[in-house]
Amino acid sequence: MTKGVETIAAGAERAAPAELPGPGGAAATPSPLQRVRRSRWTVLGVLLIVVAATALLIGAPARPMALDGAVSALEHMRWEFLPVLVLLSVLHFVCSAVALRGASGRPIPLYETTLTQFTAAAANRVTPGGLGAVAVNTRYLVCRGLPLSRAVIAVAVLQVAGVPADLLLLGAVLGLGGGNGRVLDALGRHAAEAAGLVPPVPLLIAVGVLLPAAALWGRRAARSTVVARAVAGFTDLCRRPRDLGVTLTASAATTLVLGLAFALSVLAVPGTGAGPADVLALVAAYLVGAAAGAAVPAPGGVGSTEAALVAALASLGIAAGPALHAVLLFRAVTFWAPVPVGLLTCRTLRR
Repeated sequence: MTKGVETIAAGAERAAPAELPGPGGAAATPSPLQRVRRSRWTVLGVLLIVVAATALLIGAPARPMALDGAVSALEHMRWEFLPVLVLLSVLHFVCSAVALRGASGRPIPLYETTLTQFTAAAANRVTPGGLGAVAVNTRYLVCRGLPLSRAVIAVAVLQVAGVPADLLLLGAVLGLGGGNGRVLDALGRHAAEAAGLVPPVPLLIAVGVLLPAAALWGRRAARSTVVARAVAGFTDLCRRPRDLGVTLTASAATTLVLGLAFALSVLAVPGTGAGPADVLALVAAYLVGAAAGAAVPAPGGVGSTEAALVAALASLGIAAGPALHAVLLFRAVTFWAPVPVGLLTCRTLRR
């Protein structure tokens, strides 16, 4: 957690003022926001090409067997769930905007803040560790009148507050019987099997080297100015009970909404065999799988998140094929579909 706070705050301090003009009127080094804005039409063009290619393949008289399976899955999918999935995706960004308002302590406009979350999501698709969203949100708070130091602390505090909020949500879902512990047990078995593949001597050497290094790094990081600022910002948020409650509740709601969207995606695929009684278990599978996928420092968790979610569904007894279809549907609606919207709403930050 200490490493995440230091990386977030340091990256935001570098990225937030990057778009401000220099003394000669020219812009400084391009920020993530500028790179996203410049590549807007390129990304839209690629998306159009992909859609056109997909339409041609579907309409072709001869199709590969794998493509036939994918087309068959699309034909039998319960498309009546799609509008609710889109609504949940939008609600996810609204909750993110409410959480940012609570962390900032200012009544910033909800509509513009929500649009900014779409832009932050687009920036996250090209930057690891969520630094794109950190830069965009910091820049937005500066444009809304917050000093840079306070904006950096507010965004860092928002990231930190999401950890206890998600842990409380996971505890509540598991306490209500979500998955009956099957997801955690399965992931634990996979981790034990992976650890068993590593020879014991190199494993002991790695642990003996990494643990002292991590302890030394953690001690230095705890004394750094960045961590001190983040701790001071979180302490200040704790002195504002109303803002603290809004931030924690909205952060947990953001994750819960995505969990419900994931459960709905599984219900939309007939081959999964899931029903309304399995919603709580599916939400638990999402919480565990998303946390495992986010541990890999890839932009947006692409690849690792999909694999972790498929493994979480497999722990519930869902076959690999339908599980993959459900995960791809979920990621297409909640992860990739907001990207064009985020690219188009970049101009909200210009104003």
